[in-house]
Amino acid sequence: MQFSKLVPGLCLASAAIAINFASATPATAEIITVTDIAGRTVKVDKDPDHIVLGEGRMIYSIALLDNKNPFERVVGWKDDMINYDPDAWNKYKTAFPQATEIATLGSPYSDEWNLESVITLETDVVFMNLGNLLAAQESGIIEKLDEAGIATVFIDFRQDPTANTVPSLQLMGRILDRRDEADEFTDFYTAQMARVNEVVNQIPLEDRPAVFIEQAAGNNPNKCCNTFGSANLGRLVDLAGGRNWGSQLFPGFGGTVSLEALFAEDPEVIIGTGANWTDSIPGTQAVLFGYEATPEAVQERLAGLAARPGWPELSAVKNGQFHSVYHQFYNSPYHFIAMQAFAKWMHPDQFADLDPEANMIELHDRFLPIDYSGVFWGTLDASAN
Repeated sequence: MQFSKLVPGLCLASAAIAINFASATPATAEIITVTDIAGRTVKVDKDPDHIVLGEGRMIYSIALLDNKNPFERVVGWKDDMINYDPDAWNKYKTAFPQATEIATLGSPYSDEWNLESVITLETDVVFMNLGNLLAAQESGIIEKLDEAGIATVFIDFRQDPTANTVPSLQLMGRILDRRDEADEFTDFYTAQMARVNEVVNQIPLEDRPAVFIEQAAGNNPNKCCNTFGSANLGRLVDLAGGRNWGSQLFPGFGGTVSLEALFAEDPEVIIGTGANWTDSIPGTQAVLFGYEATPEAVQERLAGLAARPGWPELSAVKNGQFHSVYHQFYNSPYHFIAMQAFAKWMHPDQFADLDPEANMIELHDRFLPIDYSGVFWGTLDASAN
């Protein structure tokens, strides 16, 4: 079977995807050698029959490659998509009922993960998140999988998505023998990102508004606020022509700020994130974005968030710059849609011809096995409140 070798050090942005084809006998799978997004050299079966996802939301990416049936070779996963993105889960399990038979394995970085089950499932490769590399190293799971002849491959759509989305998809495309599908989507992704970058490069820094992102706004109605630093959605704000306030405070992924600091800063633009967390987080007041969301429900939740004590006095609320966006964009190759929405909010004149909705529809029509529905971003309609 396949064996992996851990190479110290990370290579986030440029993870070269070296492919070396080994000689294969008629009785064995073809083995390829790749460099994953953690900079590790890994030997893995090409076109594996049995894969395990360290996080269920990796199906967002698998669906771009195995778009006839993204669950066909997934034998195990974590149940985070089921719990935290039930709209997407409902959509997929309706189209692919066999998805309900996938083994739920828990987190591969904790004691709840059952290695014996992974082996019993005849797993060829386990895909893991780059952000959990240290946890995986400390737990010893990489070595245990290696001893069992199961390859571990790290990908990334969360730590540094703007740098690692293309190499991650190219890496997965080569392992899954879906190179054409990977090329087609990454070409589309690159072109969609460029539609914003080319315009933003011409916008002077002094014309870029200060932006505050409230992460999971309303999940805990009595607490504020988690925000993104210079990575992930914070990076998308900067690329979309804003100045992410959290980047000044947190050079990494993010952190917590006080209401007092937020009110003192009074940023020009506020963007919350939300998703359908009604089952997993009872009492959430978040905007329930997703495939089952409605414009009316989105406006109701946005109005509730804007009406929290002190918030109606913020400039963003008064000036029509109080927005929210689908939280799961933060861990998905579809984040270019969020960046386009940000750009239109901040610079409507420069991006008058940009249509994120049309591009979201094209994403589904061209690349995904499910149809587009619901609502994934919105702006508070002050006239309706």
